[in-house]
Amino acid sequence: MPITTKTGDKGLTGLFTGERIIKNSMIMEANGTIDELDSFIGEAKHYVPDEMVEILEKVQVQLYDLMAELASKGKYAKVGDNEIRWLEELTRKYEDELQLRAFVLPGSTVASAKLDVCRAIARRAERKVARLYLEVGIGEKALVYLNRLSDLLFVMARLIEKREGKLKEVK
Repeated sequence: MPITTKTGDKGLTGLFTGERIIKNSMIMEANGTIDELDSFIGEAKHYVPDEMVEILEKVQVQLYDLMAELASKGKYAKVGDNEIRWLEELTRKYEDELQLRAFVLPGSTVASAKLDVCRAIARRAERKVARLYLEVGIGEKALVYLNRLSDLLFVMARLIEKREGKLKEVK
């Protein structure tokens, strides 16, 4: 499969449905932001504890599935309640260890800063998918997934800071 196809040279790109759409459509804006998130998660994996690398790699696979869902206009939907529940369970597990009681200043370690960037991009992706869902009806589970993912990324970042004694609470 060649990388350079020249089919997008006029500002259009193809969906899984075979339809051609403009590159700055809501679908492509959402998918582009999810792709950006995937890339930053790839970077974050090099800084987080080993136990979190496996989680982030599983998330990366699920992000590909989210992009496929959006690019197929909902016909390919692999991320659903089970994946959302998995994120919720991990968040609860880490919250139990964290015992956060105040607002915090993000980025007290390199690893947590990397996860905070991922969290912020996940929130932006969530906003783009929210618009897509509310205006077009595509991406309901993707919207929930991204919301839960940003929660998990926040908790993971804070837990790294706590374990290293660098959690900075705002008082």
